[in-house]
Amino acid sequence: MDERRAAGPVADRRARAIMTTRQEIGLLRLAAQHLAGPGLTSATEAVAWLTAAQAQDFPGAVTSVVLRTAGGTRQMVEAALDRGEIVRSWPMRGTLHLVTADDLPWILGLTTPRMVARAVGRQAQLGLDPATLVRARDLAVDALAGGRRLRRDDLLGVWNAAGLVTTGQRGYHLLWYLAQTGVLCFGPMHDREQLIVLVDEWITRPRRLVREEALGELALRYFRSHGPATVKDFTRWTNLVAADVRVGLALARPALVRIEVDGVEYLMDPRTPERLDTDRKLARGVFLLPGFDEFILGYLDRGAVLPAEFAGHIVPGNNGMFRPTVVSDGQVLGTWAHTGRGANRTITATPFREFPPPVAEAIPRVHATLP
Repeated sequence: MDERRAAGPVADRRARAIMTTRQEIGLLRLAAQHLAGPGLTSATEAVAWLTAAQAQDFPGAVTSVVLRTAGGTRQMVEAALDRGEIVRSWPMRGTLHLVTADDLPWILGLTTPRMVARAVGRQAQLGLDPATLVRARDLAVDALAGGRRLRRDDLLGVWNAAGLVTTGQRGYHLLWYLAQTGVLCFGPMHDREQLIVLVDEWITRPRRLVREEALGELALRYFRSHGPATVKDFTRWTNLVAADVRVGLALARPALVRIEVDGVEYLMDPRTPERLDTDRKLARGVFLLPGFDEFILGYLDRGAVLPAEFAGHIVPGNNGMFRPTVVSDGQVLGTWAHTGRGANRTITATPFREFPPPVAEAIPRVHATLP
């Protein structure tokens, strides 16, 4: 936590509650997440900055990472996966995320016990008793040991051949359980698909943090990369229990500053306002974000960037499938989708009300440069 200690005096000098507006929150978040301003130098650095980037939509997750880099490409993200610098797993909320390989074990150490305990009922529904889970683990380890890599369907085939039926969500849950417990993760690419590897073999230099240090690290990195955000946002993002949130926040707070909007406390890195001041013009521009981008998914309360009456437009029927968003001046103004393929690919953008003319004119230009 050296960075926290170094930032402490700065945070102390600015610890009073600074008043701001809800509109400013969106702009500050664009700066904090490196969507506006200088991009990060690599895909690995971008993932490390976010700590975890939601990634059940893998192509969209790759786009989200590239958007936070300086001149990055999709191939750069895939190369980082192939080198073992980035992996994909279920570290938080039972949802797939991209994380750096060395971060995955200590994050799982914080989140696994609660997630596994909550899965017991589902395991019973699927007929997955403890002996079956152990058998699935042993078969997976035998199939992957020695640096071998398997496609998802091939691993399911190993289980099926041994009599472990994988239909009816059983196969998905076995993968989830073994990833959640730190046995498996998704690693390198092959034919546009991530292969499954053993964590103990693939992640050769995992970070080791004691629990209290890990809680402080997670809190600091969340508010540094996602702030301004509330404690409730952090709680939802991590799914930690209240006691763990209090410990992490107590350790991280000296390195953070607080702002107040409508009587609500938000925390952030003290350097974020300076980043926004430097790149405010860029932050007020137009962004086309993938559906599960952290600008939307990283918060419990999205009201500062998305009016409540339009929330259903980005996740119709509250079905968990988030549409890509059009963002301008820190606010979500509508949704967008690709039409066509390859060189014939175009964009269809749908405003909540009506796009201002400069935004409408910018959308095709921004789409043309989208990774």
